Amino acid sequence: MPDVITLITKDHRAMEKLFDRLASDRGRRPELVKEMSAMLIAHSRAEEERVYPAIAEEAGEKGEIEHSEEEHREAEETLHRLEGIDPGGPDFDQCLEELVTAVKHHIEEEEGEILPALKKAVSRKRLDELGEAFEERRMQEMSKHGFGAKKAPKTTGKTRGGVRSAVKGGKGGKAAPAGTKQELYKRAQELDISGRSKMTKDELAKAVQKAGRR
Repeated sequence: MPDVITLITKDHRAMEKLFDRLASDRGRRPELVKEMSAMLIAHSRAEEERVYPAIAEEAGEKGEIEHSEEEHREAEETLHRLEGIDPGGPDFDQCLEELVTAVKHHIEEEEGEILPALKKAVSRKRLDELGEAFEERRMQEMSKHGFGAKKAPKTTGKTRGGVRSAVKGGKGGKAAPAGTKQELYKRAQELDISGRSKMTKDELAKAVQKAGRR
């Protein structure tokens, strides 16, 4: 297993290539947006949960990590907006450019400051341990979105035409709110649900359902 710095930078290069494909291959934009969403969210979750705590404590970069987490949230806010825009319209290009600029800025800071600080502060063995933890969490998240080598977990609801039905939750097995991820995210904004930018579609549905019962 490669060390954590190698894995993170490899992910960065893959994301940059995906940005180029989104700009040039307009006909495949809907599927490419789904792939980008899975990659970006999986990468962010794996960093924040498995790597950033070590950088903050062991490399003494708590302030930089807080800044990076804020950049993750801002990027995901922009990503959710992009998911709700017609891929063939001019607004899509503008929103995509905004997202690409933000993510590339984040990559530059991470590779120029944060990762070098981690490499300097910990042993090679520790970098390998963090790499294993990062990749494990990343693959868990990718599989939830239907990507990666691991088979996605079975869902509780029946499917129709390959699309997952509304998740079950709450009292008496009442179905959680249905809708697109963008619609659920907008509802979460209206209900002022904290942490919404980091939630998957199913998590948004459950959070909206719970908030609606209050």
